[in-house]
Amino acid sequence: MSIFTNFLRSLVLTTVFSFIAPMFLVGVMLVCFCLSSFVPGLQGLTEDIPSQILHFLATFGTGSPINGLFVISLTCAFVGGLFDIYAYYRYQILRLDS
Repeated sequence: MSIFTNFLRSLVLTTVFSFIAPMFLVGVMLVCFCLSSFVPGLQGLTEDIPSQILHFLATFGTGSPINGLFVISLTCAFVGGLFDIYAYYRYQILRLDS
């Protein structure tokens, strides 16, 4: 039973971190671009980038950037979970072969 609980804990942690990572990445990018727009030399360059990021997210969220961010985060969480399952499976196969 200990192997199953270790696998389940690893799967949950991987899924949660894979869900949070895109949200954190997009949030940091938006904050950095918004803050850099206050720098006089970079104002013209970084003015349109946050709106383009929000437009990109709205594409995946049927018009809402928040929904798009959730869709991308859920997809990353699903892929992270699949990768964790694959890594666990490979570990079990390699452990049995040795």
